[in-house]
Amino acid sequence: MIELSVEDLHLDYGDVPVLKGVSMDLRQGEVVSLLGPSGSGKTTLLRAVAGLEAAKRGRITIGERVVFDGAKGEVPAEDRNLGLVFQSYALWPHKTVYDNVAYPLQLRRTPAAETRQRVQEVLDQLGLGHLAARHPHQLSGGQQQRVAIGRALVYNPPVILLDEPLSNLDAKLREEARAFLRELIVRLGLSALMVTHDQSEALAISDRILLLNNGRIEQQGTPQQMYGAPRTLFCAEFMGSNNRMNGRVAEVRDGQARIEGQGWKLWGKAAEGLSVGQDATAVIRVEQVRLADDPEGNHLDMQLMTGMYLGDRWEYLFRTPGDESVNAMALRAYGHESRSSGTCRLALPASQVWVFPQASK
Repeated sequence: MIELSVEDLHLDYGDVPVLKGVSMDLRQGEVVSLLGPSGSGKTTLLRAVAGLEAAKRGRITIGERVVFDGAKGEVPAEDRNLGLVFQSYALWPHKTVYDNVAYPLQLRRTPAAETRQRVQEVLDQLGLGHLAARHPHQLSGGQQQRVAIGRALVYNPPVILLDEPLSNLDAKLREEARAFLRELIVRLGLSALMVTHDQSEALAISDRILLLNNGRIEQQGTPQQMYGAPRTLFCAEFMGSNNRMNGRVAEVRDGQARIEGQGWKLWGKAAEGLSVGQDATAVIRVEQVRLADDPEGNHLDMQLMTGMYLGDRWEYLFRTPGDESVNAMALRAYGHESRSSGTCRLALPASQVWVFPQASK
């Protein structure tokens, strides 16, 4: 069942187009993340669904109810019955945890006995039952986040909208909250649309990811598809930690392309429409580069410049031997030991290299 449908949505800020024909669906029990750089339109799309931004044309449907139609008008935000968790949590500072969570039910004139029961159930589910009498300033950031989620869930909305819900947490707490949020969404069978600029967060929590670029959906798919099978250079570079090499296409055959630069050549998967003689960019994830020979000869000899200890691994930086210029090709790789400087052979498996037309400047 489709809980939320957006069709050909356009939205402008003055004379500046922000959404340029976005279409998407959110199915029951599914988590979809809107991912993209600043200015890509992801927060604007979420706010348009919530009724907090006025779109120019298109259609938004929640369940079987049309809440926006560019030709017919729109339903106000307060009547869309959506749960919304703001980036800042937006808790009432003078209200207790209990009263913050109860507020949406009180607005809907829910009987007092039912309100007490539903609020207590939500607080218990979120591990906040013992904190009901506290005020927001007496809570940690993670606890405040859970209160905001509880307030969004207490009236059982068909869709919950999450606007960068973890961005105010420190790095360690963010990882813990990410696992908690995914577990909660799955356990309660929620349908959630989440905005994030953090691709690790999107990969961990989502069933599907919509990657926005300049007001349009660049690519969408499961986390595995988005990370392991990018269709464009933008998607490949945005997802993951990458190495990129600029060169020219020397050969294309059987879905593979050979890209060549000054003193090097590599095979990789050819993007659609790639042709011989075209300027191109090869991309490989940092974790796919190995310090070894490649059995198919897809390797480069490079100079180890430095190593950085990251705790669970080392990160190495390599440059083309003998090339001290600013534009010298650099590659990164991971390993599990400290290494001395010197020339190393790096294997770049052709199955893990993507070759795309070079982005226009």
